[in-house]
Amino acid sequence: MIGNKKYFDSNNFNSYLLICDAKLEIIIYYMTEKILYLKGVDPTDLYGVNNSKLERLKVYFSKIKIIARGNELKILGEENELLHFEKKFIQLSEHFHKYNNISNNDFERIILQETSINNERKSIQEDVILFGNNGKLIRARTANQKVLVKDYDNNDLIFAIGPAGTGKTYTAIALAVRALKSRQVKKIILSRPAVEAGENLGFLPGDLKEKIDPYLQPLYDALNDMIPSRKLKDFIEDGIIEIAPLAFMRGRTLENAFVILDEAQNATVNQLKMFLTRMGLNSKFIVTGDITQIDLPKKNQSGLLQAIRIMKKIKGISVIEFDENDIVRHPLVKRIVTAYEKDN
Repeated sequence: MIGNKKYFDSNNFNSYLLICDAKLEIIIYYMTEKILYLKGVDPTDLYGVNNSKLERLKVYFSKIKIIARGNELKILGEENELLHFEKKFIQLSEHFHKYNNISNNDFERIILQETSINNERKSIQEDVILFGNNGKLIRARTANQKVLVKDYDNNDLIFAIGPAGTGKTYTAIALAVRALKSRQVKKIILSRPAVEAGENLGFLPGDLKEKIDPYLQPLYDALNDMIPSRKLKDFIEDGIIEIAPLAFMRGRTLENAFVILDEAQNATVNQLKMFLTRMGLNSKFIVTGDITQIDLPKKNQSGLLQAIRIMKKIKGISVIEFDENDIVRHPLVKRIVTAYEKDN
């Protein structure tokens, strides 16, 4: 500054000179440029409708120039200011990744406070597996669901066996999504045997995907609760999440993956053996099934019955038997299951 005039080269964000006329003095203020990237987050979700949250960020960090272009955020300013902004921006991104949502209150709290989660929220979230779409709490709700979550930490292969409606598959998929989000695994593979009750795939209309998708729909339903639709579509297109019939597992080695076989009671002895021997390094396998709903021509063909019998005592393998007390659907479902059990 010479007198009251300020000279600033807007094309050079690296530095500028400040010259005071009272005493000839040169002070160099360095302006740093950084580029931050949003990964796996739609900019609209984090920046708010019409960039409302982004505009508030600009107010809070008035000493920084912030330029947003899609998933890229360019920031310019002094180094210590940029470091502070970057820390807050990472906290905002991590919050959204965890909860799939960021409310105005959480936005303000993260910006104004150093801690990202207060003690009250921590106590509420003890049983939470992850946060689904719009911050939906997905937690272990029954005794055996909690056992499944606990056994996951100490076992690489888990059998979750029990009647319909006990949340076996839903809990397993929640654990898989959590593992993917926390980068414990690189991909999720969900599979089912394509065994039909009274119908034959060959007589159904459409291509192979159209024929198979109805059998895999419960898996899609669970994922749609936990992952935003656009992100889920990207994950499936990129092969990060794969949903396929059991026959597609043959000949593969599944490494760095969380693999779930659902409706395993309809896998034959050879099919289940084939599936279990696909396990590679750093993989987690969960097998779910209901031995009272075997659709194979002969019940003794079910590989699940044999697998439970011969693997129950192997270290690193857990077998969890769900029962009617774990049913979390309509109250009538529990009574229906109990009635069928009494009639057998």
